[in-house]
Amino acid sequence: MPTRNMTQAAVSDAEIAATFERLALEAGRLVMDVFAAEFAVASKPDQSPVTAADHASERLILEGLRADFPGLACIAEEEIAAGKSPGALGEAFVLVDPLDGTREFCNHRPDFTVNIALIRSGAPVIGVVYAPARGEMYAAYAGQAEQIEIGHGYVETGRHPITVRTGTAPLTIVASRSHRTDDTDLYIRKFATAEIVSVGSSLKFCMIAAGKADLYPRFGRIMEWDTAAGDAVLRAAGGITLTLDGTPLTYGKRGTPGIDDFVNPPFIAKGRIEDLPLKI
Repeated sequence: MPTRNMTQAAVSDAEIAATFERLALEAGRLVMDVFAAEFAVASKPDQSPVTAADHASERLILEGLRADFPGLACIAEEEIAAGKSPGALGEAFVLVDPLDGTREFCNHRPDFTVNIALIRSGAPVIGVVYAPARGEMYAAYAGQAEQIEIGHGYVETGRHPITVRTGTAPLTIVASRSHRTDDTDLYIRKFATAEIVSVGSSLKFCMIAAGKADLYPRFGRIMEWDTAAGDAVLRAAGGITLTLDGTPLTYGKRGTPGIDDFVNPPFIAKGRIEDLPLKI
């Protein structure tokens, strides 16, 4: 793709989405190369795991984004962990999680994803979530969400639109496999007959977007790059992610020092559900 300056509004959302899909596929290939081999696991200052796959994926994605879209701020997990912040974000910026669900990856479970999202005026408007071990990609732009099948050789073999379902009792609630908290369990108990499904990474948002689940409550610590791409897919599919005061979750710098600048507040991601209790 020819280089264009994002500040000149010269690139369409369709082109941005296509670039995100291409970079996610390329990064997913690198991730799977590491997944198939022996790899070391290091710990970051917050004790979260990091591997060569995280670094290789992020490097490829950032090089691609900065080559195609100079002037567009990119927030990426490993750069932020290393103390590299772009400063002012502007009206539009990108959030990158090069390997969401690293614990799943380290335990050789398939629920890990590559995530790229464009934020505009605080809302996630374009997003790509790629689960390379599952051969699944989810994408959103222009208010439409799609599930994309990825076959042998990392090529697309099909795609179809997805939409949230209207939730009826018993609801299906997706929850983190590795980051469940007492507050999360307390909230889930409000739905006595619900089916609880444990899933890793941003796939929780995608399950709701695809009409396979209804609700994802999150009360533990989670970062903006963990959620932005999946949230974009969910919103394009007709769902929403709400904070505990009932307003849509927003993205962007809030002036907190260091990595805490990008911590999300507690939230509830949902499909079409009426009269949803928000507070725990």
